[in-house]
Amino acid sequence: MTSTQERPARTRLIGGPGMLLVWLYGVMVVGAVSRSVVQIATQFDKAPLAYALSAVAGVVYGFITYSLVRGGETARRAALVCCAAELVGVLTVGTWTLVEPSAFPDATVWSDYGMGYVFIPVLLPLSAMYWLRKGAARQAEAA
Repeated sequence: MTSTQERPARTRLIGGPGMLLVWLYGVMVVGAVSRSVVQIATQFDKAPLAYALSAVAGVVYGFITYSLVRGGETARRAALVCCAAELVGVLTVGTWTLVEPSAFPDATVWSDYGMGYVFIPVLLPLSAMYWLRKGAARQAEAA
């Protein structure tokens, strides 16, 4: 690219309902990270798997939030992949906590499909993936 060419503008991912997704993911970042930091610092030996999974959830939420705010096609694809991974994590941990509760002496963000967080952890990736795919379809139609 020469200096006279301009980079194409990034497609915003957070217009309209996308702003609600960013806000909800931001809240989940704060909730998951703060919870896991306190638990890891004060009682890690009680439930190391649960606390580590909560920390991982916080990092995933943070990356998705960043990708949504950043915008652009690469960020959209990255957010979509992370949302799918998040959904797999929620479904796996949620099922695991129901089948083998003794494996989790303390809850994670994703325990019981996010029941401790009003099921937001299972609904959020579904909503985000719908929003991101819908945006990609609109962009393809406009091109």
